Amino acid sequence: MELRELRSFVAVAAAGGFGKAADQLHLAQPAVSQQVKRLERELGAPLFHRTTRSVELTPAGERLLERARFILAEIDRAADEVRRVQAGDIGKVSVGFVGTATYDLLPTLSRRVRSQLPGIELDLRGERLNPDLSDGLLTSDLDLAVMRDPGPESGLHVSRLRTERLVAVLPAEHRLADVGRMEMADLRDDVFVLHPSGRRSVIHAAVIGACRSAGFVPLDVIEVAETATLVNFVAAGIGVAVVPHPVKALNLEGVRYVELVNAPQLDLVLGHLGERRPDSEAVARIIASLV
Repeated sequence: MELRELRSFVAVAAAGGFGKAADQLHLAQPAVSQQVKRLERELGAPLFHRTTRSVELTPAGERLLERARFILAEIDRAADEVRRVQAGDIGKVSVGFVGTATYDLLPTLSRRVRSQLPGIELDLRGERLNPDLSDGLLTSDLDLAVMRDPGPESGLHVSRLRTERLVAVLPAEHRLADVGRMEMADLRDDVFVLHPSGRRSVIHAAVIGACRSAGFVPLDVIEVAETATLVNFVAAGIGVAVVPHPVKALNLEGVRYVELVNAPQLDLVLGHLGERRPDSEAVARIIASLV
């Protein structure tokens, strides 16, 4: 059973005759007639009662017409979806985020895609550390990653999204909670709540580097993987922290965000595989919406 045979059969049933069906299909009438006859031979049943004046469906033809219309509609729908996938109008894109980007970029991207690209489904994965995001891209578990710059040795393509300054996060009752600006050295005697060490967190290295530049190394450190948990530890009075300024969007009671003099800065980038990425127009459109 071929699609052209089904299309000819449906056209004849709808037009009530072979001549009109041939005109609609832009085919010669004998061609339409032959296609219907082949279909009848394949099915082993007559589909039309033919007279010199009319063409009427047989009971077998009536049953086939219902199924044929459904089949052809599904074929047309599938073809349309393939064209839309190729054009990037529909698809599924997985995007990973470092923790600090989940507070503003993740919801912003989600709203933008729902509004401008409603056919694209986003698989958003937040609160992941940079090495995990790099591995996700290299193994194709992720299509895109909003991350800290992994460097050229990573083999990833990156586009800078923005530069973020670091700010101090202090318990509300801290001695410096109400100052407008402060030096990093002012925190030399405090317990530090930090993102994980061991090259798992770019922010950890940046904070420790800023402390060394200020002439000290924190003597007491508590490591926490998730940014929200880190800020909650500060709110509980366990220590102080230094985070990228977008974390201020996490408006948690019990903490104060204080600007740092000569604050260190970190780039936030969009990472992907570039030309090594399987061709996906949906991914390209998400990149265009962010960069």
